[in-house]
Amino acid sequence: MALGVLSFTTTIVLLALSTSSFVKSCSPSDRAALLAIKAALKEPKIGIFNSWSGTDCCREWYGVHCDPTNRRVADINLRGESEDPIFENPHKSGYMTGYISPAICKLDRLTTIIIADWKGISGEIPSCIASLPYLRILDLIGNRLYGPLPADIGNLQHLTVLNVADNQISGEIPPSIVNMVSLMHLDLRNNRISGQIPRDFGKLSMLSRALLSRNQISGPVPSSISSIYRLADLDLSMNQIYGQIPYSIGKMPVLSTLNLDYNRITGRIPESLLGGSGLSILNLSRNAIEGYIPDVFGQRSYFTALDLSYNRLSGPIPRSISKAAYIGHLDLRNNHLCGQIPGGEPFTHLEASSFVNNDCLCGWPLKKC
Repeated sequence: MALGVLSFTTTIVLLALSTSSFVKSCSPSDRAALLAIKAALKEPKIGIFNSWSGTDCCREWYGVHCDPTNRRVADINLRGESEDPIFENPHKSGYMTGYISPAICKLDRLTTIIIADWKGISGEIPSCIASLPYLRILDLIGNRLYGPLPADIGNLQHLTVLNVADNQISGEIPPSIVNMVSLMHLDLRNNRISGQIPRDFGKLSMLSRALLSRNQISGPVPSSISSIYRLADLDLSMNQIYGQIPYSIGKMPVLSTLNLDYNRITGRIPESLLGGSGLSILNLSRNAIEGYIPDVFGQRSYFTALDLSYNRLSGPIPRSISKAAYIGHLDLRNNHLCGQIPGGEPFTHLEASSFVNNDCLCGWPLKKC
């Protein structure tokens, strides 16, 4: 009888341990999806995927993190440039080839996907990524991804960061992108994106940084951008943008950096950009902007950098520049400016190179008038 009770007790304990082990393991479907992702990527030098073995993908699988409440995979964080000890010897940065498997979309509890700075990962971004309902961060910077952004990317209602910079992404910005109501950081720099910025881009009301430089984007700067209250950094440089700068851009309360250089912008400089707009960095160089520089500088004008070079500006340098609270760097070269360079700050610390190749400027630091 005692032996029977002992045997029964032992069975119960073993079942409990087995059940406990099963609960603590990751989802078998999540593990299968991760192994499919691993099979599509090749990283032979550092051994990123050496730890991706065993039954529990929530335990010590490099770059994989699970939600402790349900043991579902919540984060994939794989960076090719990192201070993690795994990168210390023998290589400072990683190199990975292959592609991002559509199996990643089977991880339907993902909140973070970071597969960044591996330099050799190619292929298209799986379109099914737009169906991940909890995704908050999508960071694929520094690879060789090509093809368009997923057309339905606007379905990602919880996404706060979209970073696909330094790839070979082509096609247009999907119109649905304006539906990403939680988006705060948008980085599309250094790709092959063409077409125009959606006219209703201003619907991205939570956006604080919009970095779209070094693409083939054309069309005008949408005036709706000025309705994005939180936008602090707007970089549209090195594109094919044309038309005039909307006056309302200079009325944005938080905007501190505006880079529009290397485009095809015409018209005049809006007074709103110079007369105390809150901008600290304004780069309008290498466009086709005409007319006088607005004489509206004052104590609210504070520029760490103001670059108006390589345009078609004419007339004198406005004397009110001397009333600006601060101008650290000023570049007016290669225009059609004429007249005497005003005295005082900021002109006393500027070099001649800031004024060369104009029609008839004179005075310090150029020749005497």
